[in-house]
Amino acid sequence: MPRHFTRIRDLGYEGAWKLLQRAKEMKDTAHRGKIMEGKTAILIFEKASTRTRVSFEMAVRHLGGSTIFMTPAESQLGRSEPLRDTARVLSRYADCMVVRTFGQSKITELVEYGSIPVINALTDEGHPCQIMGDVLTMYERTPDLSTVRVAWVGDGNNMANSWIEAAVYFPFELFMAFPEGYEPDRDLLGYALNAGAKIFLTHDPRMAVEGAHYVNTDVWASMGQEEEQKKREAAFKGYCIDTEMMALAAPDAKFMHCLPAHRGEEVTDEVMESPASIIFDQAENRLHIQKAILEWALSE
Repeated sequence: MPRHFTRIRDLGYEGAWKLLQRAKEMKDTAHRGKIMEGKTAILIFEKASTRTRVSFEMAVRHLGGSTIFMTPAESQLGRSEPLRDTARVLSRYADCMVVRTFGQSKITELVEYGSIPVINALTDEGHPCQIMGDVLTMYERTPDLSTVRVAWVGDGNNMANSWIEAAVYFPFELFMAFPEGYEPDRDLLGYALNAGAKIFLTHDPRMAVEGAHYVNTDVWASMGQEEEQKKREAAFKGYCIDTEMMALAAPDAKFMHCLPAHRGEEVTDEVMESPASIIFDQAENRLHIQKAILEWALSE
């Protein structure tokens, strides 16, 4: 059976830690490998991307493989052909699929009908590659994650959902602030709390940030939500991460953002460009964590 990475829980506790440590080892040694020599990854992107596409393309090349990039504009994706047929056809051509799409159900269908590993490069419900890279970014600074307090300020979106899932497997405390009506997936939150994750929710962003070692946010309107921009700007008033907000965090706290950012909206330009910002380390770590994910997925 192929190994799929559709969400962080696919790894299990031991697997999540091994993947994190392997990614750090790959980064520290500038790893180049041959596990994908003679193999091809098909990148299926229904949503535009800079970091996700380039980091996966480079990760495959660092492991000796090649890529084919597909969008709905240049394929039968999203047209008349059922996704299950696409899954079965591509499984006969390539060695894994990296998929960036809308509903998680599309990932589920590709897994069900395909016969090669499927890696979730983003859905509306989760962004596991990004969050594993973000955990790596914290881990290389603070190896004892049990001492870490993470703040999430903003929307209960795919990023928030994957942070909640990560809190099941890594021992940091997660303090999350959302406006009313923008909370994360309730079932996922219940699962995480029942599994022992240390997660605390509030509607006060200042309370979430106070004492945090890492302060996270994301855009208020994700791809596909542009028509809600004005409504969300009103709902998220007071949620901007500025220097005053960062001053509430722990000494030497770091600011994190998955990018792209709307400077002056969810975060100020001053914070983005400050010494506290580690946003480009996060972006780099997408490469290293995805190399580890690809190796894990394609290992015998």
